[in-house]
Amino acid sequence: MTNVAISPENLKNAIAQALGEKVRAVKVALDEVTIEVAAKHYLEAMRILREAPGCRFEQLIDLCGVDYSAYKDREQEGLRYCVVSHLLSVSLNQRLRVKVFCPDDDFPVVASLTTLWEGAGWFEREAFDLFGIVFDGHGDLRRILTDYGFIGHPFRKDFPLSGNVEMRYDADQRRVIYEPVTIEPREVTPRIIREDKYGGLH
Repeated sequence: MTNVAISPENLKNAIAQALGEKVRAVKVALDEVTIEVAAKHYLEAMRILREAPGCRFEQLIDLCGVDYSAYKDREQEGLRYCVVSHLLSVSLNQRLRVKVFCPDDDFPVVASLTTLWEGAGWFEREAFDLFGIVFDGHGDLRRILTDYGFIGHPFRKDFPLSGNVEMRYDADQRRVIYEPVTIEPREVTPRIIREDKYGGLH
């Protein structure tokens, strides 16, 4: 028999009761519940969310980084780097989004979730690679998508679109070499063609 998911408002109340002062904000938008916790309570709050009777979020289904430094074309308000996790409770048929901001923009660090969900290891490596967020307690925190010698973190808003170096294989040296970027950065505006009845639509 399939469990019927509780309403977002009831889930919001259950989360607030389970976490108490460990939760900074609880919001409901588009029938989805999002909470924010402080970095110092992050690991314990996630443990409660996994184990508390009204929560029972057995699965971490996603974790990613966010750089809010140029969010929606406005000046930065508050901390820059955020880790966003999505949790799933199969037993209670409910989902939750959890946000935690790194306290230091210059050296963004939050606790690793690998002691609670082993699968967090791959997600955290990706967030480290792309955003430079360090996960304290991760047993193997190294790049996962970019090259070993890659400079910087490509999903940060201040990372140059053309990158820092070019990489190519040199047949004479029989190895990959890195060279300064030769591509001139330019803005490309797509050409939009609007036609009446385009594609047979009226």
